[in-house]
Formats: sequence, C-alpha cells, structure tokens
Amino acid sequence: MKISEINISDPFVLPANGKYYIYGTRGATRWTAGTGFDCYVSDDLKNWSEPVEIFHKPEGFWADKSCWAPEVYLYNGAYYMFATFKDTTKFGGTAILRADTPLGPFQEHSVRQVTPEDWECLDGTFYVSPDGIPYMIFVHEWVQISDGQVCAVRLSPDLRKAVGEPFTLFSASEATGWIIPHFQKNRPGAHYVSDGPFVHRMETGRLLILWSSFGKKGYTEAIAYSDNGDITGRWSQEEKLIFEKDGGHGMIFKDYSGRLYLTLHTPNETLRERPVFYELKEEDGTLVLHNTTICSE
Repeated sequence: MKISEINISDPFVLPANGKYYIYGTRGATRWTAGTGFDCYVSDDLKNWSEPVEIFHKPEGFWADKSCWAPEVYLYNGAYYMFATFKDTTKFGGTAILRADTPLGPFQEHSVRQVTPEDWECLDGTFYVSPDGIPYMIFVHEWVQISDGQVCAVRLSPDLRKAVGEPFTLFSASEATGWIIPHFQKNRPGAHYVSDGPFVHRMETGRLLILWSSFGKKGYTEAIAYSDNGDITGRWSQEEKLIFEKDGGHGMIFKDYSGRLYLTLHTPNETLRERPVFYELKEEDGTLVLHNTTICSE
C-alpha cells in the first residue's frame, strides 16, 4: 500500500527493528463503535503492508464506543500503547496496553483508563523526565470544561496507574495569536479545543509540545515551549503555526538516516483523512517545515 491509501487519523510512527510501524485511528469507525487498532509496516516510508490488527476489544471491555489515537513506545524492554477509549455511559480516557512486539497482540495493562475517571479525557502521550520519571500527558476535554487543557500526571514505574494528582500545563485559550473559538448549538458560549499533544526535545535541549486546535484555515498543528526544559516549566505558545491548512494531531520521529519528520493527518474529514510526512529542521530555536512537499509521494 501507499501511504495515501491508508485511511487513518492521529498517525503515530514507531521506528523499530529496522522498520517503520504506523498506528492510528481507523477512519471508518472514527466516530462510532470502534473495535480495535491496526498497524502498517514499511521499510522505506513509501511502501506499506496491508493492515495488521494489533488490538481487538475483548468481550466485556470497559468502553463500548470509540477507539482513538494509539501511540506505541518501547520502554524497559516492552512495547506500551497509550490509547483513548470512549463509552456511552461513563467518561472516556486514555488506557495503557502492553505487548512484546510492535505488532502485538496488545493486552490491557492498566485497569481501565489512567486519566481521572471523573474527567472527560483523550489523547494520552508518553514522557519521561530528565530524572527518569514517567508521565502521561493528556487532554482534559473542552466538552467538559469549555476551555480544553493539556495536562500531565505521574505514572507508576510499571506504567499500570497514575501516581499523585494531575496538573495543568496550559489551556487552549492561551494561544491568543491564532486560535479560533468553537461553537456548538447544544453548548452555549465559546469553547476552545485542545487535541493531540506530543512531546519533543530539540537538539538544543529545548522541550516543546505539539498540539492541535482550530485556526482560520481549519484544523491546525501548533507548538508550545517550556521555559525550563521540563514539563514543570511555564509554557508559552508559538504564534506561528507549523501546519495550518486543515491537518493536525501530529507527532515527530527520526528516520534511519537521522532525518526528522512531522507526520499528521489531513484533511480533517471522516473517510478522507490520510497520514502525510514533512521533513523538519531546527532553525532559530524552533522547528520549521524543511520541505513543504509531502515526502512520501
């Protein structure tokens, strides 16, 4: 398969074992009762395998609706998936699954979601601090609090549960230079969306979070920076969007030649969303798209 044939949103690329593994939210069941996740495998980021199902909801699974935004990390010799599950009767959130290989099969590792059970949450991602402490960074959704937040919570060493209380890194409305409020008929007032955080440390040591919301040209990819190189710092919002034309929920990875890439989905439209790859460069203390042509074409 070519990457343009893969209908997923929220793409996540894991380079491992000399190959590239791409995970994401199935396009066909993005807003309905999802049953699991797939993975596609490539040697060159251009030619991809057919989908391999790596997780299927077992009977009696705790969430009956959506399966969103799987991210897979190698940690202490095993592969851990951070994935969001929604339910029609309770608050959704991000759980952690575990497998011995990038292709799974992944099994439940945490007990239900790691995010607070009385919060509406999604899009958990993994971060390990400079002193080796694991965290989940996640979104506290605007549908519950109006002004969406990017939050963090410390994890137990075995990644099975949260340790301590969650804390807020920043709110969506702080991006005053570009963010557009979201309005819904059944929810009065202006709301601010926060989606898809992903943590990246630059070669300079500067720590940033990619995240998505809505700007003048639709779904976006934005950057926030920490002032102390850790998530405990004060966060400032970059006014210039890294991607502004109807695409987002991205992440950053390096290929086996050391090139840095941004992947995200575009357009942000059900059944049309596809992953794309753009090469990145570090310039003047930030990240810029080095090649505005989709690198996988």
